[in-house]
Amino acid sequence: MFKKAFKYLLVASLSVVLFSCSKYSKIQKSQDFQYKYQKALEYYDREDYFRAMSLFDQIMPFFRGTTDAEEIAYKYAYAYFYQKEYLMASYHFNRFAKTYPRNEKAEECAFMSAYCKYKESPNYRLDQTNTYEGIKELQLFLNEYPTSTRLDECNKLIDELREKLQKKDFEIARLYLKMEKYNSSIAAFENLLKKYPDTRFREDAMFYSIKAYYYYASKSIKSKRLERYQEAVDIYKEFTRLYPESKHNRDIEYMVSRVNKDIEKL
Repeated sequence: MFKKAFKYLLVASLSVVLFSCSKYSKIQKSQDFQYKYQKALEYYDREDYFRAMSLFDQIMPFFRGTTDAEEIAYKYAYAYFYQKEYLMASYHFNRFAKTYPRNEKAEECAFMSAYCKYKESPNYRLDQTNTYEGIKELQLFLNEYPTSTRLDECNKLIDELREKLQKKDFEIARLYLKMEKYNSSIAAFENLLKKYPDTRFREDAMFYSIKAYYYYASKSIKSKRLERYQEAVDIYKEFTRLYPESKHNRDIEYMVSRVNKDIEKL
């Protein structure tokens, strides 16, 4: 009984699919562009963006220069967006904003072009070229539309992308420390703090800098130890001033006590 019901449902489903494909094929072959336009809009409204986009592709040249061309271009860009093809969506949103600057949707499309670049930003562990591109595009939008209602949203997105860059730099510096490349770790933490003085990783970065200096000095030749220990102590003083209640204080106090003992022996 169950097998028969399943077989019936399968056949019915296949019939619907085949009929749908046949119907869509007839629409594609039609030479009535107004009819194709209406069907493209229907597919779009039903969230069948692939078929809508295919029909938009066919009718765009026919509607060029008409008022409908703007609506087609607008929905065409969103069709790419909803299919998560963000690079193509960004291109078409930008093209809309540049081609129709007086259209009421121009600002929205300019923002969406930048937002698509934001969406292309990968996990911090990967190459961050798209993250830099996203920041650049969002900033360009703010420059072009300084009174936009999307100002706060853009700044929030930019902050999020910048934090991703900070996270990557922080993890690279920590990796150098784990690999016992202490000099490289110190330089990486210093660059992080210089580039992003207000980073939320500042406390941890300073802690790991002290740790890197401590190990770097302890493994240095005797003539270099005092200078490098002093660097650790200097950061320690600044750290305790900024973070008197830090979660790292116990570890730091231990390292500084070891530093002081080693200095006495020099």
